[in-house]
Amino acid sequence: MRVVLPGKPQAKLQAICTTQWNGKRLVIYISGNALVILGGAQDLLQTVYHDGRDNLDAVAIDEATGKIATSSGDEVYVYRPHGRKDGDLNWSLQCSMKVDAAESTSATLSWGSSEELLVGATSLMLFQTAEDETIIWGRKLSSPVKFALFSHDSTLIASTGRYDRLVKIWRRLSFGSDDVQFYSTYLSHPRTVTDVRWRGPQSREQSKINVLYTLCVDGRMRIWAATDPHGQQALQLWTDIDLQVSIQPRILDNAIQSYHRYAFVIDSRDFNCATERAGQATAAGRKEHYAHEHIAEVARCSPDVCVVLDDMGHMSAWGIENAGCKEGARTDVFNVAHVEKFRISPPLSALTGDGFVHFLNFCSEQDGSAFTLLVHQFDGRIAWLEGRLDDMFDPSWNEERLHLKALWTGHDGPIKKIIRNVSGKALLSRTNDNEGLIWKQQSRNEGMALSRYSSLSSPEHIHRTCLLDEGDFVVNLHHQSVSLWDTHSANGQLVASCEYHIDGKSLCLLVLPNPSLHSVSTYVATISSTMNGIVWEVKLPHKFDQKIDVAGDSSPSPTIQQYCYFSLGLQDELAFVLPVDPAGSTTIVSGFLDTFAKDIALSYTHNGTLRTWTARMNTEKRSVDWLVTSTVATGIDEPSLASGSSIRKIAVVDSARNGLTVWDSRGGQLEYDKHFEAQEMIQDLDWSSTPDDQSILAVGFPHKVIVLSQMRYDYLDKGPAWASIREIYIRELTPHPIGDSTWLASGNLVIGAGNQLFVHDKAVATSDGMVMDRSLSVHKHSPLDIFSVVALLNGPLPVFHPQFLAQCILAGKIIQVQKIIVNLNKALKFYADDDELDSSMKLTADDFFTEPEVLFAMKEMQSSYADLAGEEDSETFSEALATALNETLAKIPVPYLSNQEQIHLADMIECVATAEKNRRSMDDNAMRYLLFFRQHMLRKAQGPEKYLGITWREIAWAFHSGSQDILVDLVSGQFQGRMLWSHARESGMFMWMTDVSALRAQFEVIARNEYMKTDEKNPIDCSLYYMALKKKNVVQEYAAAFFLLAGNLRDAVNVCANQLQDLQLAIAIARVHGGDDCLVLRELLEDNVLPQAAFDGNRWLATWAFWMLGRRDMAVRALISPIYTILETPKSLSQQARSYLTSDPALVVLYKQLRDKTLQTLKGASMVSPRAEWEFIIQSARLYDRMGCDLLALDLVRSWEFLKQPKEPHKSVSGIPDPRMMLRRRSSLVVADLPSPNSPTLSKSVGLAESQPAKVFEEPDADSLLDSFGF
Repeated sequence: MRVVLPGKPQAKLQAICTTQWNGKRLVIYISGNALVILGGAQDLLQTVYHDGRDNLDAVAIDEATGKIATSSGDEVYVYRPHGRKDGDLNWSLQCSMKVDAAESTSATLSWGSSEELLVGATSLMLFQTAEDETIIWGRKLSSPVKFALFSHDSTLIASTGRYDRLVKIWRRLSFGSDDVQFYSTYLSHPRTVTDVRWRGPQSREQSKINVLYTLCVDGRMRIWAATDPHGQQALQLWTDIDLQVSIQPRILDNAIQSYHRYAFVIDSRDFNCATERAGQATAAGRKEHYAHEHIAEVARCSPDVCVVLDDMGHMSAWGIENAGCKEGARTDVFNVAHVEKFRISPPLSALTGDGFVHFLNFCSEQDGSAFTLLVHQFDGRIAWLEGRLDDMFDPSWNEERLHLKALWTGHDGPIKKIIRNVSGKALLSRTNDNEGLIWKQQSRNEGMALSRYSSLSSPEHIHRTCLLDEGDFVVNLHHQSVSLWDTHSANGQLVASCEYHIDGKSLCLLVLPNPSLHSVSTYVATISSTMNGIVWEVKLPHKFDQKIDVAGDSSPSPTIQQYCYFSLGLQDELAFVLPVDPAGSTTIVSGFLDTFAKDIALSYTHNGTLRTWTARMNTEKRSVDWLVTSTVATGIDEPSLASGSSIRKIAVVDSARNGLTVWDSRGGQLEYDKHFEAQEMIQDLDWSSTPDDQSILAVGFPHKVIVLSQMRYDYLDKGPAWASIREIYIRELTPHPIGDSTWLASGNLVIGAGNQLFVHDKAVATSDGMVMDRSLSVHKHSPLDIFSVVALLNGPLPVFHPQFLAQCILAGKIIQVQKIIVNLNKALKFYADDDELDSSMKLTADDFFTEPEVLFAMKEMQSSYADLAGEEDSETFSEALATALNETLAKIPVPYLSNQEQIHLADMIECVATAEKNRRSMDDNAMRYLLFFRQHMLRKAQGPEKYLGITWREIAWAFHSGSQDILVDLVSGQFQGRMLWSHARESGMFMWMTDVSALRAQFEVIARNEYMKTDEKNPIDCSLYYMALKKKNVVQEYAAAFFLLAGNLRDAVNVCANQLQDLQLAIAIARVHGGDDCLVLRELLEDNVLPQAAFDGNRWLATWAFWMLGRRDMAVRALISPIYTILETPKSLSQQARSYLTSDPALVVLYKQLRDKTLQTLKGASMVSPRAEWEFIIQSARLYDRMGCDLLALDLVRSWEFLKQPKEPHKSVSGIPDPRMMLRRRSSLVVADLPSPNSPTLSKSVGLAESQPAKVFEEPDADSLLDSFGF
């Protein structure tokens, strides 16, 4: 559902009109220079902005053709409908006309027959608008008209001036455009006429005798009809109703009586229709309803009903029977009902200004349509009220007879800015004219509503704004002063102001965290472009603790005064500082100034350096302390826009305004990078979050808003970390571009465009293609709110999800994976659509916390999962079970999984079965490689779009495996023993094989297969491979050509790496031809591979390259530290190097494995500061959490062991400190591979950054790790 606040209606007598046209109820009103067309309470059909600078004055619709006429000053515009047959109804400008109008005069409009339009100003003019606008009659007037209205049969015109007591009746003497003539008479009134209205016809085809209703300042409604159709007077007075006397309160207390009267007439057509609708509702309810019996009796005589109201809740209704009867029967005016406590919303007692109210009522022709009352209050609101007519006239007690369906209000000028308060329950919308409206979120039976609460109009330009105390107070920052407004009442009041002076341009207005929950003051601050700022102290009265003195005065008035100056202490000139969008759980005042405090501000410089800030008030020193909580170098020059959330997410837009990046400021990682079309200019960014801190971003364009949801990290498939789940288009509703938007705490998105606010519901249909594309894990297309959708896309994964299984395998938990598959097979055997599927598969958290020693022992058992299977059912994992489960998965949809995820699950199960079949002949790393290589082959078979290829992560697992011989056989078997170079590159075989002899033998197999791959047996296909093997006799005839091309090994390698762009081929040739110790391979690794790894941020490639170079200490460091921090002179970083994909949580698995493997790796681990290792573990746990693998995150922080940091290093016999003393568990399996003290180091040739000895660090206890992660 979309709630529309279409704009502030003009305080004009003809600001609103309605009719039933083409089977649809249309309501049209004017707001500023906008024409608003609606088809229901919340059904905005179109908004048309006219090009003139002046506001519109009047609007009228032709119920025969659907044409709409508006006026502005001396211009009249006619709009013609289109597309009603196609269901795409809209209006476009047909013509415009100049009229004779004084500067202060508003033209009146009225449609007649045959597309004739009557325009009244200083003269009356009748236009024919069927084709081109043509004036067919005109008459100059002595004074400008206030009303000029055609009767429904177009034979009469009633007109009157602004202060006239005479109503002029123009009788039409002839029809046709050639010779139009009118004859005029007068209807005399004792005082000024305030309203004129013709009675509606029974139907469009059949009209009754014309009846005119007039209201006069004397408090009487007069009914005029043609009693003598042949007399000189067109209309005669039929009867009148005294509005003052018609209401007689039951309690005669002069103190509470009101003399204000409001009246409207329900035409007999609408009264009869509404009575029939009430009867249908009564019959459906099967209850006796005496009030309906009464109005049904009244409806039998088809009266018009005059309803009289006062502003104290009294209402009386009077039936008017026989008005204009041709037989001349005496008009019968009788009482229909008298009702106490007749409440409408907004109440008439709350009217401001001149208190004028205009009523329109109707009962539409659609089935089930209720009686509708439109109340146009001239303070800028139109209320749409609906109800049953019998409830409305029921004399018994009834609190709410008419229900408020919509309240149309807003601005009469374009919205420039929307600011929300911290809680998201109040907001302020502001125009260029420094006028603001305060809105508050309210809950109603129909759902969330945004209600206008207050308004303010500042004489000074408003530079920045913030809301305090749930929107009850507003602080405005001007160029040289700051002002405080009290917005408790409908019209906000300026209560205090304070002048200020600051160097540079003020960039923001921030609400600072209170020093305590019971603080009596609120602090706001501004920061200038010169990094300086001012804090103001705001003292507000307490809502629940107001002290009343003897005289009855309340506590002191609100005040604002300057509190202190401050400096941020940075040298960079800021491009901008802005408050972060409040998101996530409520901020708790801790009293500490540290990086755990929530961010309150975001700054960015011209070179794209982002900083987030938090602050703490120091009331003792009357100062404020600032702390930079994060710094992110985005590499984006001159960012045009940025926005941050209080839960450490930042969105940045480039200088071209079509490139969007999203960053995690906690880790400085790039999570999203998207370039939109050149014409799609990003102009707004707004953050929200779910109650459990899952981020949501709204990206605003001129005519649409894209809602991005945070997604689970996916390191295996490199899936997006952010994705669009909703697109909101407003071009079909309004041509005006979006001015601003913001989120409410409830998840509703408020969009301001032109004069209007659009409040979009938080409900998202899962059947929507946008949501389904995001692999939403539901099969029943039920409506969900946006918080639920984002939670499904981000929350903890079920243990049988393919991503969770893959991460378990990488973490060495293959036993738990097999148990999950076994339990899933049991659960799906008898599964039905409506059954609940246990997302944990009966595994507890303790099942994932098994110590490595226990896992190793269990793995050596005959049945590696017997201990977990339980006594009741000893079903074990097997290839046959995997096959049966995949057959089941092909038949039934599994809850929590999308179709694609279910396919991946089947692939994963098949891979686990393949690995289990070879389990006894391979180690864990070989198992990891084989699982993902097999999965890669399965996805490759599904189509090119599924093809991702083996990454350096899988190569690293195989490289550190001791079962490479079986891996070679299994990989070759995947290609039926006909492996070509493309297959070898696909598997990474020549990168992970460590036995050079086996490497050369396999390379010879590649050369032979390349030679035999075609019937021609072309030696050119295999020449490169045989030359690398130094078997020149095989391709003797091509030797000269080969050496001319390559010259030598170094040139051949360079050609492969640079011209052919095949790094694997270059490395393979260097290894096969020169061995792993050859200088060419070393140069290739140092000059090409490591710089490329640093540029891309590829830690897997870097650790492999360092290990190949014999620098195993650096290979360990590369797993935990960004590569550019290890190399002294890296290239400039790519955006890929800043991506979250560079921080794969599987790195921690390999790090733990390699750290204790050799003395070199222990030495490398010792060069990593304990603090850096601690942050690495916490970051890895956060990544597991972001992936939906909470159990693995908890297991990591629960079981991690830090190296000991001895105070005095123990030295070996050679005098070198012994790294083995850092191990907490003594091991004899650590390989002694440290070079002698005189051996050359690699750092000179590679350009490694100097490493400082790590400081002594005490291992954090388990509670510290758990607290840091959020457990």
